Amino acid sequence: MSKASRKFTKGFLSTTAIAGVAAALLATGVPAPITGAFADAVRVEAPQAPSFADVVDAVSPAVVSVRVQAEVKAVSNDSGFNFDFNGKGFDDLPDDHPMKKFFDQFNRGFSDKQGPDSDRRAERDRRGPDMKKRPGRVRPVSQGSGFFISEDGLLVTNNHVVEDGSAFTVIMDDGTELDAKLIGRDKRTDLAVLKVEEDRKFTYVDFADDSKIRVGDWVVAVGNPFGLGGTVTAGIVSARGRDIGAGPYDDFIQVDAAVNRGNSGGPTFNLNGEVIGINTAIFSPSGGNVGIAFAIPASTARAVIDDLIKDGSVERGWLGVQIQPVTADIAESLGLAAEEGALVTEPQKDAPAAKAGIVAGDVVTAVDGDTVKGPRELAKMIAAMEPGKSVEITVWRNGKSETVKVDLGSLPTDMAAVSPDEDTAPSLPQAEATLDNFGLTVVPAETGAGLVITSVAPDSVAEERGLRAGDVILAVNNKDVTNASDVVSIIDAAAKDGRKAALFQVENENRSRFVALPIEKG
Repeated sequence: MSKASRKFTKGFLSTTAIAGVAAALLATGVPAPITGAFADAVRVEAPQAPSFADVVDAVSPAVVSVRVQAEVKAVSNDSGFNFDFNGKGFDDLPDDHPMKKFFDQFNRGFSDKQGPDSDRRAERDRRGPDMKKRPGRVRPVSQGSGFFISEDGLLVTNNHVVEDGSAFTVIMDDGTELDAKLIGRDKRTDLAVLKVEEDRKFTYVDFADDSKIRVGDWVVAVGNPFGLGGTVTAGIVSARGRDIGAGPYDDFIQVDAAVNRGNSGGPTFNLNGEVIGINTAIFSPSGGNVGIAFAIPASTARAVIDDLIKDGSVERGWLGVQIQPVTADIAESLGLAAEEGALVTEPQKDAPAAKAGIVAGDVVTAVDGDTVKGPRELAKMIAAMEPGKSVEITVWRNGKSETVKVDLGSLPTDMAAVSPDEDTAPSLPQAEATLDNFGLTVVPAETGAGLVITSVAPDSVAEERGLRAGDVILAVNNKDVTNASDVVSIIDAAAKDGRKAALFQVENENRSRFVALPIEKG
């Protein structure tokens, strides 16, 4: 093929190829962009954490917000200002009260300058004194949570939520607001019962057997924190049997579910939708949740609530003793085999214990055969019994066990505190003696009963155990002492018996306690 022919053929083929591509584009359109192949999104097949949604759906209608209001007496006076004098309004003050005289004079001068005001004041006066006072009103004082325990409208909350209230409003899960009345409350366990009088059936929840609750179990807390409305948080049981110093019957369940202000009175549920406890306190330096919340156990709540529903109050058995724990040193000084029981520091005058012959220095080790581990257990045992019941109290006395029969009394509503009487403090005689083994200097009490500590040596065992000048040593090893030689004799006898500590009964500010001082450090 000639050179000219080859050139012609090459040009023809190129033209033909371009024409073919153009024809294809016209026939099929522009081809779709070409995409690369990608791997599937990451998905891990693993056991799923339990959901609380079913529990929440079931229990939420039973949990409510409790809004508490208190009645305020509003008083109007002629000047238009409102005053409150220790609960009395301006018009309640006597006519010769200096504040009333002052404001009467002020008002006369004010009204002389304000002519129309004088006419309005005269009109109010013509209407009579009753027309001067505006009707009382209520103001919000607190807001907490609660939950229904019966379909007819009984619900539970905390005493500290309702104690200052005169009007109560229950806000349902759906926003419905209903009035409630107070059935009863108990300050010692911080529980209260309200009742909604409404012709309807309420969703309610039941209490769990909290003895089966274990540390580590999942729990769900439902309430109304910060007034936000129904809020659900979850966590685990962190501890049981917590004593936080809230009262004599402390036995709280500790949970780490987020509990804040407004959650008070709300329930903590197990995964079966049963109430294991009632939220009542938090530990928080800031006032917000730090993961330490405390709930009243269901077993405690159930018994108290039954009494509140029945009688509006709770009657508890009463023994009438001041008690303290038995430490290792105290157990050693008394010859007890274990650090158990409640050491009686003082039986209250005319109380059931004193009438039955229980004395200071006795260690209560059992009630009706049930072992007493410590003061808190004793308080709970006695409180759970009916007033008037006869019980057998086992005490450790003078190195042996004895049984005393006691007819329980009724715990007074308000136990009067024993306050110190400074005017009757004994003056100190000058004949001092030293108990070098313990670092004490003592003198016989002017009353003839006990030894007054006049000084405590620095870094001594007595200072270490909290003794101080002014304390009165009433007895050592349950034997009365009137001079230093009595103490020495008792200590020598205890050492011969192999005791490693001596038990000192000490009184200060009209309160008695026991202190064990080790003998071997003398």
